[in-house]
Order: sequence, then structure tokens, then C-alpha cells
Amino acid sequence: MNFSFLQRKKPKNVHTIVFYNLENLFDVGDDQNTLDTDFTPNGKKKWTKRRYKKKLLKLANTISRIGVQTTKKTPVLVGVAEVENEGVIKDLLSAGALKNEDYDYVHYDSPDERGIDTALLYLKSNFSVLHSKPIPLLIFNEAGERDTTRDILYIHGVLNGEDIHVFVNHWPSRRDGDIETDYKRIKAAETIRDYMTEIEKKYSNPNYIIMGDFNDSPDALSIRTLVEAKDLYNPMEKLWTPERGSANYRRSWSLFDQILVSHSFFNYEKGTHSFAHANIFDDHQLREWDGKYAGNPFRTYVGQKYKGGYSDHFPVYIQLKYN
Repeated sequence: MNFSFLQRKKPKNVHTIVFYNLENLFDVGDDQNTLDTDFTPNGKKKWTKRRYKKKLLKLANTISRIGVQTTKKTPVLVGVAEVENEGVIKDLLSAGALKNEDYDYVHYDSPDERGIDTALLYLKSNFSVLHSKPIPLLIFNEAGERDTTRDILYIHGVLNGEDIHVFVNHWPSRRDGDIETDYKRIKAAETIRDYMTEIEKKYSNPNYIIMGDFNDSPDALSIRTLVEAKDLYNPMEKLWTPERGSANYRRSWSLFDQILVSHSFFNYEKGTHSFAHANIFDDHQLREWDGKYAGNPFRTYVGQKYKGGYSDHFPVYIQLKYN
């Protein structure tokens, strides 16, 4: 076969946007203000500098490869969850295949008791930040005590000259039961919905990208609350099957990692971005190769046992074509 024709037909102006839960990207230091003792050299996980650097290298090289076959460049935006602090973000951007890329980041410390946060990494050549802030997720138990979960990260910026509004999320977990914790994730959806309503008072037909580990499936009430209230498009609905997802628990696939977009990304006017593609980056290198977990995400730890993998989640991504 003559590949010269295919090479001439390389797609132009396609940009990749990623969300990736990095599975406990902690440094090795002990922060006295958070519950991070397990992730220290003398903690339960025996988390050493060598293990930390190995994980950084694996994550950096993975991020650099997402969507590159189509775009021929690293992702323009990368939302991440489970980063401990600003230091680990800097270390990630200085590791492996990312160290020579022109990335910057937006990060705020959140009130999460374990000290894990969200952040947005972005290529400075394609994206600039106009404004950013953490949006507190105010959830209270029956005793009136606040559940100190992750903030919602909001970024207003310009992508290749077009105004966009980005929300990076890591919604409350299901650790205490799916039904018992539903109200927390519904509250997160309502918090974003209300913030979007305020944005719409100032901006006409804004472009939204809402990404995160929502700890809920595409068909969950929390996701539907957001999608239906603001007429969003969720390309992840079509990707989730019994045989495929972004994480696997007890041999069942979930797709808690999602990227939602506004219908404004189906606008094909010159100078705008249009939705082109969505996928789960479940490359074979990110999978367990054998044993009872074969095919699952290749994790850093299973319980206390060190496996040396990437993350317990696969990244998800969308691609936008610049018109």
C-alpha cells in the first residue's frame, strides 16, 4: 500500500482535551495538615522517592501520547485529579516526555482531608487564562458538619482565540454507599449549574467544557441534572459498555471519568472549535497484562501491595477541530 497519500491527508488544527485521575499522586513528604502519612517512606504504602519518580515518568509519558496520532502534538488541556499539591504538578511537568513541552497549570489547595486536589494543565501556545477560582462544594451532614471534599476548579480562558469556560471536578466518592452519597454528587451538579447561570448573565452562548471524575455514570441523576439543565452533550454515553470503561471495580466497568461540552461546540463558523471525537485512552500499556486483573487499569497499588503501574483509571479525552 502507498502511504504517501495518507501522510498528505494529516488532519489540521485538531486539539486534544484530556481528563485523567492520577491515583494518589503524592510526594514523599509528610504534610502535618492532611492524612497523607500512608504515602511516606515509613508509611503503610512505603512510598519512596524511587517509586514516586517512576510514577511521574509513566504518567508524563502517557499524557504526552494521548491523541497524538491525530494531532501530532501533546494535549492542549489536561484536567487532573488526585494531585497532592503544587509541587507534584511541577514535578509531573518536569518529567519524561512533558519536560520539554510548554505547559503551565492552574491549581488551588482544596479542603479535602487527604489533601488531594484537582488541577488544569495547559499548553501556553494554545491557551491563556483570563480568570480562575476554586468553587467550594458546600455539603453538610445531618449534624450540620461540613463534608470537606474537593472544590470545583473553574477556569475562564481563551483557546486558540475562542473564549471557553472550564470546570475540573472530582466529586464525592461512593465509599459510604451509592444511594447514601447520591445527594453529595447531586449537590455538586447543582453547584455547577448555578455557577453557569451566573456566567450566562454576563456572556452570551458561552462555550463550556466540564470534565472530571464524577464518581457517577453517564446515566446517573447527578449527571442528568447537569446535562438536562444546561443542554450539554455527553459524548461519554456512547463509550460506556459492559466491556469497556475508565475504571474497573469487582469485574464491573464504570465510566465515572467524563468530559461534557456545550452544544456551542457543534458550531462550524470560522474561528470556532467544533466537536470531532471522544474516546477512552485504554492503550495496552496502561493495562494489567495477566492474572485475575488482566485488562484492567495497571494500578500503582492494589490495597497495600505495590504494583508499579500508572493509575487505577484510564484517561478520557475529546478532540476539537479549529475551524
